Amino acid sequence: MAAEEEVNWGFYLRCLSTNARESGIDPASDPSLLNSIRKLCDICREGSSEDLVARVYPYVNKLFHRCINFVPQSRASNGLFLLAILQFFLDFGEAVLHDSDPSLTAFFRTCLSQEFSDPLVGEATVDFIKKNKTKITNSFPSLLPQFFPLLLKLIAWNGEKVEKSFLEILPSMMSNGSFLPLFPSLIDLPILVMALEKVERSSGTLIGSSIASIQKSTAPEMLLALMDEAYTGSTIDDRGGDSGSDDNNTIDIADPSFLDILKDENDGLPERHRTSSALTEAIQAATNTSQSNRLKQALKMTPRLLDVYFSAALQDVNDSLICSVIPLIMSRNSIMFPDKNFSFEVRRRLLEFISAVFQRSPSFIALLKKPIIDRLGETRENMAKTELALNLCWVIGEHGAGGISHKNAARELFESLELLLYENLATSRLGMESHIDSNDAVSRKSLQVRLLCFVVTAIAKLATFHRELLPRARVSLSKVARSRKSDRRVWSRACDYLGLMNEPALCQTILGPTDDPNMTSAGMVNWHNRGSKMIAHIPFYILNEQEGPPFHDFSFSDILPTHKTSL
Repeated sequence: MAAEEEVNWGFYLRCLSTNARESGIDPASDPSLLNSIRKLCDICREGSSEDLVARVYPYVNKLFHRCINFVPQSRASNGLFLLAILQFFLDFGEAVLHDSDPSLTAFFRTCLSQEFSDPLVGEATVDFIKKNKTKITNSFPSLLPQFFPLLLKLIAWNGEKVEKSFLEILPSMMSNGSFLPLFPSLIDLPILVMALEKVERSSGTLIGSSIASIQKSTAPEMLLALMDEAYTGSTIDDRGGDSGSDDNNTIDIADPSFLDILKDENDGLPERHRTSSALTEAIQAATNTSQSNRLKQALKMTPRLLDVYFSAALQDVNDSLICSVIPLIMSRNSIMFPDKNFSFEVRRRLLEFISAVFQRSPSFIALLKKPIIDRLGETRENMAKTELALNLCWVIGEHGAGGISHKNAARELFESLELLLYENLATSRLGMESHIDSNDAVSRKSLQVRLLCFVVTAIAKLATFHRELLPRARVSLSKVARSRKSDRRVWSRACDYLGLMNEPALCQTILGPTDDPNMTSAGMVNWHNRGSKMIAHIPFYILNEQEGPPFHDFSFSDILPTHKTSL
């Protein structure tokens, strides 16, 4: 070690030892102490000496525990100071046999829960996790999944300035225990912003006091009622005006749904806050007032967070969890913050993920037939549910209700499609309800026609997969073809499919599975070889096995065998 470095080393070490002996002083109140710890970390890292680390560790460890004890009553920000010590623990913990798990947990539970709204601490925390993501994920895999609600509060409050780094650490928050509850928490990020802003309006700045302490001081009896509800199943009374706030258009601090939104840890409780009338009123009120900058940022960030969530899910999450999240996605498709652009962007991603999952694992259709059938029965409730049903119809038809081996599921889904067709067929040509706005009525009618076209297609494709359903499919499509009330587009599609069913090979080629390797019978086209097959207006079976560049100008003598006759 150079002489100058040794002088600096001694100065920084004396600074640590002096503060470590002064037990009655908050370490975070001395700004020079933070600089000393950072410098010592750099010197230990550059020197690669276990002796240097061993001399620093006792002082750093003592200062960490004392700072944690000072957090509840400290007026200074402790986050940056504790993060510097945590970096020392992660870098040199193995050399001094220090287990960093309790230290990291203490930081999240004690300090970050109070200082997540501090912009400096929030940004530093996200950068700290990003820098040490591999080490934290490998050595402490349950840490980030446990505290994902607190990290969501951090990005909800700090907004887009920490988004880029947050997107990189989001996959690390996903585990077997957090994957399912993380999904509704991401969709409800705008609602979390509303809840945090309500706390700030009611109780002052969020920096320096945890949400839990605010709730205790405001309504301790509500926490007891929550415990009573959890253990006995009793119902929490609606306290009406006892909220402690004059703002009747925002969330009641004492409302149990509010407490559930603002929790810091993933405790495994099922989502229940959507049943709260106070929350419903607050969301409705938010749509009638100007949006805050934080809320606007949350509305933009949520679709991007869902992109990362779904991408990581398709790559890393096991099939059982993927299958479990699909019903949750279906139920939340029509339940989200009522902003038009936000709803469109989120729903588009939900439907794309559902399609991607069923494309990868068609057997899930048979496993999830009950929630799928339930969703098909909700098409009349609103346009979002109609759009979901439309996509499910496409999935059912495209993948044959899970495949050729799932005949029972195919029959049940086919019956649901029949019922959906008959229920909507009579109204497909009728006007919508008189009380609906004309533009909305046009949109609903257009969506209903699209739905019926998809239902007709799904019925035809499902019967092509499972040939025992062909007689029933012909009956269903014939009813559409004979109906004078059906829309012209629906009628035309039904007639086309009836005509195809009279040519089994053509029907199997066009409506059957496109990736079936066994499609070798006469009259059927292997679409993978479509570039070398001739295309014309004559039936496919005449052109079977005729290779060469596609062309249209030819005579039948080019494809029909010639027979010479003797004179």
